[in-house]
Amino acid sequence: MKLVVGLGNPGRKYEETRHNVGFRVLETLADRFHALGPRSKFNADYWEVQVGGERLLLLRPLTFMNRSGGSVLPARDFYKIENEGILVVCDDMSLPLGRLRFRAKGSAGGQKGLHDVIQRLGTQEIPRLRVGIDAPPENWDAADFVLSKFRPNELATIETAIQVAADAVETWSKAGIEACMNRYNGS
Repeated sequence: MKLVVGLGNPGRKYEETRHNVGFRVLETLADRFHALGPRSKFNADYWEVQVGGERLLLLRPLTFMNRSGGSVLPARDFYKIENEGILVVCDDMSLPLGRLRFRAKGSAGGQKGLHDVIQRLGTQEIPRLRVGIDAPPENWDAADFVLSKFRPNELATIETAIQVAADAVETWSKAGIEACMNRYNGS
């Protein structure tokens, strides 16, 4: 079993915001594989799907972004999943809108949800898929920007990116992080 964690904030207020791209990728995968649920455990919603013979647990923490590790740690421990078998999907405002970037390890790069996961798991060696949401416009507070909705002229780009990110998660489950870095990290 592998664990795919989509980061975001629960509740209607945050639906369709930039910060909830990780949730949207998981929901896309759950729909794609006709998953039942979601079910609740680990202070999260989750679905189980089969991808090419690999069982994936799709975990959507309900702890709010900055405390995401509080769901990831108990799920990892309960299912005895190695850290390299975890993929965190999150937004990244340092990447252009729609750009994907896989990394096998590293710092959180300012993403507070990823930072909490790294802190709780006690290692930076957690694979992650970042989805670009663009940088805040001049004079915008970063927190306000990530909690804003996409502009109408951005919707087609982000919807395509969410579909490609779901494809990328499938690739990761079958072929691993190196294959994903080679395939998806380009322009």
